[in-house]
Amino acid sequence: MKKICFLLMLSLLFLSGSSCQQQTWESAMTAGQQAVQQANYAEGERMFLLAVQKAEAFGLEDRRVAVSLSQLAQLYAGQGKYVEAEPVYLQALKIYQAVHGEWHPDVAATLNNLGVLHRMYGQYAQAEPLLTRALAIKEKLLGLNHPDVALSIVNLAQLRVAQGQPEQAELLYRRALAIREQALGLSHPEVAKTLEDLVNVLRKLGRADEAVPLELRARTIRATRS
Repeated sequence: MKKICFLLMLSLLFLSGSSCQQQTWESAMTAGQQAVQQANYAEGERMFLLAVQKAEAFGLEDRRVAVSLSQLAQLYAGQGKYVEAEPVYLQALKIYQAVHGEWHPDVAATLNNLGVLHRMYGQYAQAEPLLTRALAIKEKLLGLNHPDVALSIVNLAQLRVAQGQPEQAELLYRRALAIREQALGLSHPEVAKTLEDLVNVLRKLGRADEAVPLELRARTIRATRS
């Protein structure tokens, strides 16, 4: 938290006192999100840091602090700033756990984001327990066949691919595909994406013949959605 507060103080040196006072937590969050949508990342960072400050006025472990930190961490991660993103995610996780306990969607989402961050940074050993725990929380809270469960399964499958374990990735992608087909419908874009991921794994396994009909199906879904 000391590091985040230090970054916050440095960033707020560029903010005028009057403009800070005029911003509320909600308006700072909205401004940050709009800036990110416009690819104005410097402004997005500035607004999310301000949102952290505004949220801390409600208490250092207020959920709004964690929400602000999560947005800031996502901004960093989206720019490939993994070193900056990790401590911010960890602080958000600590607050979510204090507010909600271990078994909550906010906790699962943050664990998932941390796991993906470690995977993208090539830290597979650190990523695995985070992604596995996020999946377990979602399964308990949402059931085994919820789309959010499928998302966690896909993230774990991507880790298996990165680890050079395509056989395990195939099983995970097939499970995610079945969930998405049931929950979202056979022609949903997420179904197409899962089919494409499965095609890539089958090719890695030298089973190109099995991949062909799946690839054609994915293309058909994409064509009907365009």
